[in-house]
Amino acid sequence: MHCTAFLKCLLTVCLINQVSGLETVTGKYGDTVELPCNNGHVMKGLVKWKYDVDGNILVKHVGQNASFSNDVNYKNRVDIKQDFGLIIREVTMADQKTFTCMVAGDDDILEYPVQLVIYKLPSQPQITNQTTAMAVGKLTKLAQCRTESANPAANITWFKNKTPLLSDGTAIKISTTVDVDKATGLSSTKSDLEYTAMKGDIGANFYCQIQHIRSPNMDSSPLIFTVNYPTEEVTLQVVSLGPFKEGDNVTLKCTADGNPPPSSYIFYMKGEKKTVENSNTYTLTNVTRESTGEYKCSLVDSEDKAASLPITVEYLDVDLSTTGKIFKGLGERFEMTIDVKASGTPQTSWRKGNIKLDSLPKFDKLKYSDSGVYECVVSMAGLKKTRTFELIVQGSPVIKNLIKNRGGSVNKVLTCEAEGFPKPTVQWSVNGTDFAETAYVDGKVTYSITIVPKVNLTVSCTVSNTLGSVNKSINVSPLVEDLTIAKQDQKDDYNDQATLAVGIVFGLILAVLAIGLAYWLYMKKYRQGSWKTGEKENGSAEESKKLEENQSQKADV
Repeated sequence: MHCTAFLKCLLTVCLINQVSGLETVTGKYGDTVELPCNNGHVMKGLVKWKYDVDGNILVKHVGQNASFSNDVNYKNRVDIKQDFGLIIREVTMADQKTFTCMVAGDDDILEYPVQLVIYKLPSQPQITNQTTAMAVGKLTKLAQCRTESANPAANITWFKNKTPLLSDGTAIKISTTVDVDKATGLSSTKSDLEYTAMKGDIGANFYCQIQHIRSPNMDSSPLIFTVNYPTEEVTLQVVSLGPFKEGDNVTLKCTADGNPPPSSYIFYMKGEKKTVENSNTYTLTNVTRESTGEYKCSLVDSEDKAASLPITVEYLDVDLSTTGKIFKGLGERFEMTIDVKASGTPQTSWRKGNIKLDSLPKFDKLKYSDSGVYECVVSMAGLKKTRTFELIVQGSPVIKNLIKNRGGSVNKVLTCEAEGFPKPTVQWSVNGTDFAETAYVDGKVTYSITIVPKVNLTVSCTVSNTLGSVNKSINVSPLVEDLTIAKQDQKDDYNDQATLAVGIVFGLILAVLAIGLAYWLYMKKYRQGSWKTGEKENGSAEESKKLEENQSQKADV
């Protein structure tokens, strides 16, 4: 405001001087200025420069050297030009006055006054007394902005996010003062900002701007303040990743929207109350299904500001009706049952080895192929339980088949197919070579032996396991007898084939006779149907009789 009044006064003086013919020269503080004498139109006579009433500076006659006074204010600081203009070096605020050029002619003395106005640019804005934080709803002195050594005095304006702040005396108070240095005559301007913060001021940029008639506007560095406000809402969250199962650790985190945030919180856990200092987290260790429930946290100094959330601890219990190795007899009934207790809906799957089963194992009549390791997998919400058992179907041995085959020119190969569990072992009643056995699969195994019989033999195959034994015999003949029997079989086969051929030929003959008889009967019927009453057929009665006899003979054949 002081600066504005000064500028108005200066403008008024300039206007008055323009009206009265007073010339004005503006000079920069510390620079050299030139004051004209009648704009250089001095042809002859005496020229004298003075200020005020009796302040003599110098005298100069046309065509002669200037004579300088002993004025301490201008000695060694002034000079005169050829056109009688006055030069003043290193001007200060003390030089801001009216200087008069007096020209004495032959008949008259003329005066040409010149008003010298000095200006000085303000310094860069300086921020002092800055605070670091402001509270919502509380008027707080934020900072002081200052600029020095200016003429005329500079103006200071405060901004928030490029918007000028206007003092309203309540929420915003701006106090500006101007101090004039008595020694230099220069002015310093300072402005204090008091501000009532809102939540929306978080991250806002405050700055001051220096404004001067002779220089561009200058902005201070941006000021960012911490905005403090009380807690309005509390939030509780789970830091650990769920779902949670028994044995896990669960970390809870309590946060408040106030600034600065609280340093301590109260956690409420299943009826217990725990105050945590200098932290906002609490960890539940080794949780169990009993840990499922509602959890809460609050401020220490304001327990009504609280938040809560539910926590579920998942559990899964799986029990089979029988575990380990299960021994059952062949043909028995078997059914496995499972008991599942879980916090949710589990998924259950069964496998036997690498084969996926559609349902849990249930057999009305067990077979050896039902033996094996069964696996049950139950899963739910990140939990997985695996249970296994081994079913062993037992049975005393049985010989399913005992056969003989030729194994070469004189060899016989005997094969004994056995079934049972544990795996049956074999015992032959004869000695032989090339003992062999197949893989034992689903309770079945086949044993073979090669022998060379010299006489007719009865060979026994005996198979046994821990549950019993069984044997079966087969007759084995020497290879020569087999060949004889084979030839006889071949002869018999030839005779049988000849008999079959004769039968086929005889059958064909009978078929031809049957067709002929059928044809004769047909013709006879036809002829009888074509005779008319009173007519005679060609031929004698004897011929007809002979024809009938011939037909009868053919029929007998």
